[in-house]
Formats: sequence, C-alpha cells, structure tokens
Amino acid sequence: MSLLQEMGVYARVAELASFTQAAQSLGLPKASVSAAVQRLEAVLGTRLLHRTTRRVQMTQDGLAFYERCKDMLADVEELQTMFRPAPSALRGRLRIDMPLGAARNIVVPRLPEFMAAHPALEVELSSTDRRVDVVREGFDCVLRAGSLVDSSLVARPLGHYRMVNCVSPGYVATHGIPFTLDDLPRHRLVHYVPTLGARSAGFEYVDEAAGPQTLFLPMPGPLSVNNSEAYLAACLAGLGMIQVPEAAVRRLFADGQLVEVLPAWRAAPLPVSLLYAHRRHLPQRVQAFMAWVAEILQPHLVPIGTAPP
Repeated sequence: MSLLQEMGVYARVAELASFTQAAQSLGLPKASVSAAVQRLEAVLGTRLLHRTTRRVQMTQDGLAFYERCKDMLADVEELQTMFRPAPSALRGRLRIDMPLGAARNIVVPRLPEFMAAHPALEVELSSTDRRVDVVREGFDCVLRAGSLVDSSLVARPLGHYRMVNCVSPGYVATHGIPFTLDDLPRHRLVHYVPTLGARSAGFEYVDEAAGPQTLFLPMPGPLSVNNSEAYLAACLAGLGMIQVPEAAVRRLFADGQLVEVLPAWRAAPLPVSLLYAHRRHLPQRVQAFMAWVAEILQPHLVPIGTAPP
C-alpha cells in the first residue's frame, strides 16, 4: 500500500471514528486498515489516534494531519479529473450535513435527479439539529440555517427563509386564534430549546417601528422540545403554536393541517448558508453539489438584500 493510499485509509478511519466501519467502507480487512495507520504513525513519529475498546478519536496531531490529508487527496483527485470533459465523470464520496427540515422537504425529494446525473458518486447524508464539527467529523460541506459562529469555515450565503407562526385546526377549536400580541398570554407556545432544561426566550417577532428590532415575548406552554421533528409534530397535535420556516410547512398549509396566525408579527428571517473548510481546492464533486443545492433551494428562499414580505 502506497503512502497516498495509507493517507486515504487514515482519513476514512478518522471520519468514521472506527477501524471496523472504515474497513467495511473501503472493502479491506480490518487488519490491513489498522496496519496502514500504524505505518503512518511510525513514519510520522507521532500518535494520530486515541484507541479504546469503545471509540477511536483523533489526537491533536492526528487532526492537523487529517486536514493536510484532505487537501492532498483533493489535489490528487483534481489532477486525475481535470481533463475529464463531462461533469457526469464525477466520482468518489460526498459527505454532507443539513437540517432535518431541509433534508425532508427539499433536498431528499430531489436527490434522485442529482444521483442519476452522477451515478459514480457515493453520498453520505447526515441530517440532524446538532451543529456538527465540519473538520473533525470529515464533512465536505454543510447546509446551515441561522446565524454563523464558526469563523474558521468558508460561508456561502444563499438567502434566507421567511418565518411563519402556525397552529393546527385542533388548537384553534380549543383555544381560538390570536389576532394581536396582547392575545398571546392566553395562548400556548411549543418551546424549542437546543438543550432540555434551557429556558425558551418565548415568542419572537420583529418590531418594524423600532428599527426594525427583534423582540421576544414570554409565553406559557407546558411542552419543550429539542428536535425540529418533535417541534412540528407537537404543533400538528394541537399542543401549541410554533415558529418555523414557511418552506417547511407550505404543504401542510395547503392541506389544511396547519393555519398561519399573526402574519404581521413574524420572527426575523433565518439566514441560510453553505459552509465548508478552508482548502486550496474544493473537489469538483463538492462544487457540483453546492451549486445544485443552491439551485433547488432558490425557490424557497428570499434573496439576500431583499426584505421578506
């Protein structure tokens, strides 16, 4: 096995945090994968991975080496593909992450056309409300909705989601419809919190007369959730009001399963961005996927610099 092949093996182990899964993914014996990593450590003179019976984790040196491996492997791939005339020649593995709602409502329903156009690609799609570590977990790119805090990543802004307030017909039958902010203390909000036990800020709205300014109004509500799927399910069950991107509930509005309320008091628009690690060259497969995602998301987003209606 060449040094370059060993680097590819190490990168796979680091991304999957498992020798067994890496071996299965690469179609190699586990012993060969372990031996390749051991040879790399011997050549480099440092330990790349912490190994226990339960998990495999990169050391600080291992993380630094992994980042360089990704750059070098991407450079080699670019050299191998730079003279291929058609984008259909894209091949390799694409590892991406995105919010649950975007995956379910927009990306996955359209994914067959992307994979049909690039049949040699292998796609690994992570979909979670948790903010993954792009570098440490080996993601090629991630789609994020909300404010950005990681300045070590390259951000490609795509636009923003228009937010809506909604309740179910069952909730309306029991509690009625709020028409003004003064009505909210008599209604219920399903509280979304990143971590259970955290305190919800309440009902979010933009006060245009104040600047505009984003404000929060505390609201009662016995249920708190930390997952977007449970958040939507709670609303459909009549447990309270939620505030979500309009794109996530458009079909539910059309089917009559949800009703929009307080359209004049929506939450601030939610920025949507593609993020990827700083690298000299992005593999063509990553560039192609990001261009495709930007295209299919465009009808669901308000363009940057445009005030959401």
